[in-house]
Amino acid sequence: MSTATINAVSARTLINQGFSHSTNPSGIVLNRRGRLARSLVVLSLAIVMVATFAFSAGAGSTDSMAATPDSFVTVVVGPGESLWSLAGRMAGDGDVRSLIEEIMIVNSLATPDVQAGQSLRIPLHG
Repeated sequence: MSTATINAVSARTLINQGFSHSTNPSGIVLNRRGRLARSLVVLSLAIVMVATFAFSAGAGSTDSMAATPDSFVTVVVGPGESLWSLAGRMAGDGDVRSLIEEIMIVNSLATPDVQAGQSLRIPLHG
């Protein structure tokens, strides 16, 4: 007859058979604060990668680029002239308020107040 041998090996030994050495080979143990910092760094890197991919894929709005003017005219403000009068003269049938906004953006003006002798770039669409 045959004899059967029974090895008295615990289940824990079988499970950890491939991990006889420490499970943390670097030996660095992170506390709760360290794990949180590591998670935040990984999360911020993931956000930067997604944003970079989104902008390179063309997810940004290009509508403002389509409305850029073709050229500019430089005008010197005369005595008694205002931004409204200059825009009214240059807008023709267009909206004067939107032209005033564009003039303020192009010339980096905080207010619509202009001085006599001041040079302004006025965008031309066409």
